[in-house]
Amino acid sequence: MINRLRSWTRAFFGISTREANGLIILLPLLLVSVFVIPVYHQWQSKQPIDFSDNQRKLDSLLAHWPEQKDSLTTSKVITRFAFDPNTASLEQLDSLGFPEFLAQRIHNYRSKNGKFKVKSDLLKLYGMDSAFYNQVAPYIALPEQRVADKPKTDTRQAIPWVSSEKIDINLTDSTQLTKIYGIGAKLSMRIINYRTKLGGFVSMQQLQEVYGLDSVVINQLEKKYFVNPDFKPRKISLNQASEKELSSHPYIKYPLAKAITTYRFQHGNFNTLEEVKKIALVDETFYNKILPYLSLNP
Repeated sequence: MINRLRSWTRAFFGISTREANGLIILLPLLLVSVFVIPVYHQWQSKQPIDFSDNQRKLDSLLAHWPEQKDSLTTSKVITRFAFDPNTASLEQLDSLGFPEFLAQRIHNYRSKNGKFKVKSDLLKLYGMDSAFYNQVAPYIALPEQRVADKPKTDTRQAIPWVSSEKIDINLTDSTQLTKIYGIGAKLSMRIINYRTKLGGFVSMQQLQEVYGLDSVVINQLEKKYFVNPDFKPRKISLNQASEKELSSHPYIKYPLAKAITTYRFQHGNFNTLEEVKKIALVDETFYNKILPYLSLNP
């Protein structure tokens, strides 16, 4: 019978003898899973379920519920009143509703000579919640913000000048400059060095470009020094100066020096000084500033 079943299986499914043997073994297992397991579940569902143990647990929970409910509804009474965080005790902070850890941090901060100066200083405490802060802020006995410091006024007084005549700023030396109140050896040399790099001052306003000179000192310099209107500053040639020579001037930085030499290479020499304005880095204001120091040829 098994041979006939094997032959029928091979003929019906078109499989080998080994595959037919495997299918014959698997077939009873399939029948068990299809028929036996559902029958077992149906039989199991008809068995009575014992809920007595669960019922006892539920009754025990219900017996304790009123007591637990009362404990949950009990809350701490919070009282709001004006307080200074620099002097309030732990008990007062607790009455105000401060969490225990936050009240302790306030106490620790004060014990290290810390002081709250304005209300918002409390927000700097680690763990301070902004919502809670907004609740207690109206009761904090501190100002809203710090009082602005009064601006300091310059009380320096200039030492009287020994000479009544003004001195040419382009002819003075560092020794004479130190006679101005507020100018020491370093500042005087800084003025001289800047004058040398420029090629000379053409305006007293150029002193504002010297690092370290404040308005008080510049005001004193303008009272004691002047620029000779006939003074001719040292000029730099647009057509002859190298990129390095151009960039050494305080007004001509490397990008502009590079642009000038590139323009010369592409278009030839400058025919007029105004032609330098064709370079994008040179606007009208800058051109007027640097014009006294420019020339076409040495």
